[in-house]
Amino acid sequence: MVEVLMPDEGDERRGRELKLRLYSQQAVSEYRIVDWRQHRVEVFRRGSGPELELAATLGDEDALTSPLLPGFEVAVASLWEPA
Repeated sequence: MVEVLMPDEGDERRGRELKLRLYSQQAVSEYRIVDWRQHRVEVFRRGSGPELELAATLGDEDALTSPLLPGFEVAVASLWEPA
């Protein structure tokens, strides 16, 4: 699951609180929050408990990968490049 934050604060709260809780309850294995303003991707994964836990905070110098998608890799900086 991927959430791209919108410019309003209410959307950020929904993504970081409400949707994170909902996806934890629905057994989502991985949830990513993309913050285009901060050039940051937060990766939440299912840990040993029932809640999704912050597994990584990635910036422009990092690559986004996932154990759920073997072979998938994208440079975080490429998410912000103009088309």
